[in-house]
Amino acid sequence: MNKGLAKRIIPCLDVKDGQTVKGVNFVGLRKAGDPVELGKAYSDAGADELVFLDITASYEGRKTFAEIVTRVAAEINIPFTVGGGINQLDDVERMLHAGADKISVNSAAIKNPQLIEDIAVRFGSQVCVVAIDAKLEDGEWQCYLNGGRVPTERRLFEWAKEAQERGAGEILFTSMNHDGVKTGYANEALAKLSDDLSIPVIASGGAGKMEHFRDAFTIGKADAALAASVFHFGEIPIMDLKEYLRNNDINVRI
Repeated sequence: MNKGLAKRIIPCLDVKDGQTVKGVNFVGLRKAGDPVELGKAYSDAGADELVFLDITASYEGRKTFAEIVTRVAAEINIPFTVGGGINQLDDVERMLHAGADKISVNSAAIKNPQLIEDIAVRFGSQVCVVAIDAKLEDGEWQCYLNGGRVPTERRLFEWAKEAQERGAGEILFTSMNHDGVKTGYANEALAKLSDDLSIPVIASGGAGKMEHFRDAFTIGKADAALAASVFHFGEIPIMDLKEYLRNNDINVRI
């Protein structure tokens, strides 16, 4: 991991039926607002990037809502990652055409790891973010499909390594144990991922207070930290967070 690069703060818009939603441990969703308005607000508030996930696209077999992507992209001036229901190169092309800078693949990549290579070859590694939803069970991090609904045989560390070898530009790791619980990120697993990999690791799942972001960067060695509800419901203003991190000797863009 390059210690010199600024750490990134990334709000995540989980979108269902055109509305931003947030749950706990991947269930119990509540509405958090219009994704276009939120995206613009975050871009204006100093977020480094934005992630937009159509959380039921894989599950319902739908394609990501390209129209919203276009509307969000028109309002923001920061890198924009889109995921959910991306199964083939045509989907990637459609999302990039709609205004995404990167795409995130999760279920489709586990089912067809060749997809990572295909995306990297056609569009460049920097476009391909491999998202991994994993749950710690009996001392092993097990990977899940379809928004955390379906367990797989894959294990977090070997799958992350394979994704990197196949051409992923970043790994977005969400701990399902920590998601929405606001008790901090899975820092031990993050640190191991950061040590194992040469590509950036994005921490996801567990942010509840500013210290959790600090710990993700210091203990977890993450390159970026993603959060949803603490931003959507105004619990942590992004600039306040960045000032706090800077005061804790963490390099962030202000």
